[in-house]
Amino acid sequence: MNNSSFIQTDDQLEFAIFCIENIAHFLHIDTIQLYNKLYESDILNHYIVANYNILHTQDKNYIINDIINIMPEKGVSI
Repeated sequence: MNNSSFIQTDDQLEFAIFCIENIAHFLHIDTIQLYNKLYESDILNHYIVANYNILHTQDKNYIINDIINIMPEKGVSI
């Protein structure tokens, strides 16, 4: 995992928003609710943003499933 865990570029911000919107749509939950869960569990900064260089090269379904699969490991339930 990359040590750079805070959003530093517009591309990272756009990607974080992409992830939140698509996962929320997939799970049929509110984007703000999902954002709060991802932020509080550190998935947003220490997984999505930290692994931006790898994750953004994957397709949408892979990204959604990958993040959903790590949510329980980080104590996130929906």
